Amino acid sequence: MKTPLITSDPEILGGTPVFTGTRVPVKNLTDCLEAGDSIDEFLDDFPSVSRAQIVEFLEEARARLSAAVA
Repeated sequence: MKTPLITSDPEILGGTPVFTGTRVPVKNLTDCLEAGDSIDEFLDDFPSVSRAQIVEFLEEARARLSAAVA
């Protein structure tokens, strides 16, 4: 069974969606990217998140958007 990419638990930041195994909200990544920061800058600021988690998140978002448009 695959480990979920994102966790939402009332005991962790009041249920805010975070990258599994961290206390880093997914919104932090989208905010950084929206501000023009690179993935490397995000990883420097949030080392508990792995590059693999970010890539998987972006690939899943792309797939969902493509499916919604099709």
